[in-house]
Amino acid sequence: MTEARFNIDLQNDQCIIRFSGDWQLGKAPDGESLCTALPADCKQVTLVLEDLGLWDSSLPAVLLTLARWCEQKGLILDSLSAPQSLQNLLRLATEIPSATPSRPAATKKLLQRFYDLAEMLGREISATLIFIGDAFIALRAWLTGKAKTRRSDIRFFIAQAGPQALPIVTLICVSVGMILAYLGSVQLRQLGAQVYVANLVAIGMVREMAPLMTAIIIAGRTGAAYAAQLGTMRANEEIDALKTMGISAMEFLVLPRLIALIFIMPLICIYANVIGLAGGAIVASGMDVSFKQYILQTQGAVNGGDIFSGMFKSLVFAILIAIAGCQAGLNCGRSSIAVGIATTSAVVRAIVYLVLADAMFNVLYDKLGI
Repeated sequence: MTEARFNIDLQNDQCIIRFSGDWQLGKAPDGESLCTALPADCKQVTLVLEDLGLWDSSLPAVLLTLARWCEQKGLILDSLSAPQSLQNLLRLATEIPSATPSRPAATKKLLQRFYDLAEMLGREISATLIFIGDAFIALRAWLTGKAKTRRSDIRFFIAQAGPQALPIVTLICVSVGMILAYLGSVQLRQLGAQVYVANLVAIGMVREMAPLMTAIIIAGRTGAAYAAQLGTMRANEEIDALKTMGISAMEFLVLPRLIALIFIMPLICIYANVIGLAGGAIVASGMDVSFKQYILQTQGAVNGGDIFSGMFKSLVFAILIAIAGCQAGLNCGRSSIAVGIATTSAVVRAIVYLVLADAMFNVLYDKLGI
């Protein structure tokens, strides 16, 4: 086995590289050393392989590195004297240009970044509005008896979102009622007005905490389940099968989930009100406030408008949770990783929708004097 080597001759801005010896793995020079050996004033590179002996994959690797280097420098590479098999390998490897790394996001102009962000938000808002419109069209079709929605599916999702969610709703709302009562008692005790802790708990639970906390619980529990269920169906091509059979996924899959939450959320909100008030009563009993006093103060603090405002909030929250979960599931990719991403996206979107909607409701109620 003779030693693998190359010689470079410069003739009128043309570099002639002569290969000789046996180019074998572990014995041949690398492509970097060949490229660095070329003169800087070289305009064209010509390969001469007449004295080439045995060769394996090491030689095409060197020539590919040389070809990429010539491409970057704008040089002409002449490999016509190479064996036909080597020319075929080199042509196959260089048919697709080398990837040029895109500019990192940090180097983009600030205005361009804001533009990209605004464009992405615009697409998301547009897609969400279209989805909401399709959902309400399907709901209208169900009200007129034209939707392909099974009653058994609605009953199933009502049971899933309602009775099965009561344990966690009970735990959270009792804790929230006790926390509100305890925080209020710290200040009211200084004024000798412990009895007004009932007013604080009643208003806080009925108007704000019960609708919002139950909505967050349902978003994390039921909204994520909707996204995972629909995302798995999409990954398994079950939704494509429904479309092939002419069945609307909006009517058959989304509408039962939406109707179930619309039915069950106001009821869960009422239950959360009662449980939260019971939690406040537990703390108030340790502040020398009798149960009768607590009930009387609660009745005086809460009226029908307060209860209705909280229930209306929960109704809107139900629609937002169903929209966020179902949209994330239907837009899911076709892999297990995509299902996980869709589930996370559903919970995050639902919570963002809930917080924004709650803030708008509070401003609206304040302006209307409700």
